[in-house]
Amino acid sequence: MPELPEVEVTRRNLERWLSGRRVIRAEAERTRTFRGSRPELFEELRGRLLWASRRGKYLLLEFEGGRGLLVHLGMTGKLVKRQLGTKEPHSRARLVLDDGEVVHLLDTRLFARIEAAPAKGLRELPAIAALGIDALEDGLTPKKLEQAIGDSRQDLKVALMDQSRIAGLGNLHAAEALFRAGLHPARKPASLSKEEWRRLCRAIRDGISFAIERETAEEMEYVEEPGAENPFTVYGRGGEPCLRCGKTVRSITQGGRTTYFCPSCQRKRGRSR
Repeated sequence: MPELPEVEVTRRNLERWLSGRRVIRAEAERTRTFRGSRPELFEELRGRLLWASRRGKYLLLEFEGGRGLLVHLGMTGKLVKRQLGTKEPHSRARLVLDDGEVVHLLDTRLFARIEAAPAKGLRELPAIAALGIDALEDGLTPKKLEQAIGDSRQDLKVALMDQSRIAGLGNLHAAEALFRAGLHPARKPASLSKEEWRRLCRAIRDGISFAIERETAEEMEYVEEPGAENPFTVYGRGGEPCLRCGKTVRSITQGGRTTYFCPSCQRKRGRSR
């Protein structure tokens, strides 16, 4: 599932793809991609991209004429660039550019979402207003991290995935951060020491930087895709030897999602609540 690093790379791709280009036509399939909004408003979009920003896992785009787009890639959504006339299965919406290329939103499972709205009001939309601090843009510090999730009674990994507290982390990057920090995913936030908050904050920042820097290809590839390389240290490695200590990586279910961790590198200890 696209999380903060993948959405940030997508934002940068859009800036590169649309730089100096104009949208001459917008097309949309009548699917639930536009739930809560009208595809007709999307189809009115024309002109140059003025800016592309990101908040958590959301893209916020402003085009000429004060038109804006909110885009969430959901679980399987992906933006790709193709030549005009290329048929793409699962293309739910398209921006046709004046250079003969097309930006497609591909989404096999229809969990992605697009909302057309005035650009000046994008950050006031309920989905954005409900987000907590952004794990990249808001200068995450150990103090901010503790303030965001320290009072949560949820397991540490579940708290890290709560978008109303910290925007951007999901199942993959929360697991990776906890492994880097040597923290058990079922710890309670209140049990962390000051040093552990520092380690966790550094691990989140380092994990995001790693994921962004490794995406150098023209098109984003998700680790869950068939045949994709898994560059991560613990995510998706249940039953395999830990890359750090050689013990077997385990998996448990937390918040309805599969959590991967090393029981040797991430021992369950710490202060009681």
